[in-house]
Amino acid sequence: MNNTKLIFFDFSELYKIFNELGHSLNYELINAQDIKKLDEEINKSKDYLVITKDSRIKLDNQIFLKDLPLKITKILERINITNLKNNYSKKSNIQVGNYKININSKEIFFKDKSLKLTEKEIKMIIYISNSSNPVSINELQGNIWGYSQDLETHTVETHIHRLRKKVLNNFRDKDFIISTQNGYQIIQKK
Repeated sequence: MNNTKLIFFDFSELYKIFNELGHSLNYELINAQDIKKLDEEINKSKDYLVITKDSRIKLDNQIFLKDLPLKITKILERINITNLKNNYSKKSNIQVGNYKININSKEIFFKDKSLKLTEKEIKMIIYISNSSNPVSINELQGNIWGYSQDLETHTVETHIHRLRKKVLNNFRDKDFIISTQNGYQIIQKK
């Protein structure tokens, strides 16, 4: 069973049909008859889809069914497609401190600003931010570029310098990637 809840808001008829299908579905089913119950269920879970026929409800994770009657297979198809899109979107956004990186668009965001990044820049940022210790030039050279540690090159330093300059010019953050005696670090600011 996946972790996504299907919350049927003010839609008891459809909830009963889905409940009868029960074990053949891959979702937890919730019947919410009022706003209080809806809010309660939404606050309990990160992964949910609200299915409603009420056009006044406006949520990000919502499927509004207005063209009724629909075949159950069509409703299930919409639920599955929406769920896949939501999961894809969640996996493509990575939080690095106060910044959000969208891997698909190759952009980094902070407040109302964004900056295009190269694939190598994204890989470097994610690799450095996932490390609890400073990351050495040799480690980046081997794990990001696939170069031998014996190879004499300034590829890492050049890329770090360019990335810092881009972040400074766009976000005014001079401490995005810091240098330590043991390598590079991204301090997770709160």
